[in-house]
Amino acid sequence: MIKYRSMKPGESVQIVQIDRSEYIPSIFEMKDGELVEIPQNHECTNWDEDTLREIQTRYEEELSHGGAAYGAYDGEKLVGFGVLAHKWRGDSQDQLQLDLMYVSRTYRRQGIGSRIIQLLEDEARRRGAKWLYISSTETESAVSFYKRHSGQITEQVDRELYDKEPLDIHMLKKL
Repeated sequence: MIKYRSMKPGESVQIVQIDRSEYIPSIFEMKDGELVEIPQNHECTNWDEDTLREIQTRYEEELSHGGAAYGAYDGEKLVGFGVLAHKWRGDSQDQLQLDLMYVSRTYRRQGIGSRIIQLLEDEARRRGAKWLYISSTETESAVSFYKRHSGQITEQVDRELYDKEPLDIHMLKKL
């Protein structure tokens, strides 16, 4: 049985337990305000050392500045996690960002991601957020997941987040 709990600073070492690999049939790009699907047909591998270190650093930075993380565990093994960023965003400063979200390949499509996003939404609401800002990787699986969870393409793209990851698909979810 999968158990969910708040994660703490220092637990980023567990992220290596997650198999982030996936087959990517297509990606999305934004063109003239429209979401355009582009066939890909390739396999994304599991973590390389640089990417793993980058994700662990982002996790630790967010938690050390007041962000929150929730993990899904199968026994002692981390099989999914999500991070709510600490920085307020949007013109009204009423948005918090879903910064990181991963579920291990063999655990996908079992409701784990849905439960993690629910926990992050609840935390964002407790903090007073009205919106969840999502800067999604452009993969079909990620964009479709967030759209199924009421994420809507935003015209009010956060410039800082766009500059960091210009290929991401930027969404807002009303809380």
